[in-house]
Amino acid sequence: MHRVHPIDKHVGARLRMRRLMLDMSQSDVAGPLGLTFQQIQKYEKGSNRISASRLQHLCKILNVQVPFFFEGLPDAPEVDGESAAVNGVLATADGLALVTAYTRIRDEKVRRAIVALVEQIMAEPYRAAH
Repeated sequence: MHRVHPIDKHVGARLRMRRLMLDMSQSDVAGPLGLTFQQIQKYEKGSNRISASRLQHLCKILNVQVPFFFEGLPDAPEVDGESAAVNGVLATADGLALVTAYTRIRDEKVRRAIVALVEQIMAEPYRAAH
């Protein structure tokens, strides 16, 4: 069993995030590449590396440029832990749904109240631990 390289894991997470942003299934991405959805799963986990030619093809399918996959790379000097955490949240379906819903709220007071609520929940040790 080989170790997953952090860059492969990051690129895979960005692939998953973009796929979810476009509401595409793994099969939707796999089809144009001539792959199975299982192969896309392996890419998203970082357990299989994405070749340069395949990355270019993924860019066309997902309508992004190559640098998209490397944005927020954990070891990049301009990125802090908070940016990496945000990328991690956006790589999940729940996180993406939360951010999408939040950005649709036009009332600034409501947005601030939501942030305050989440901060309050995290400040309570019992709730945060369970």
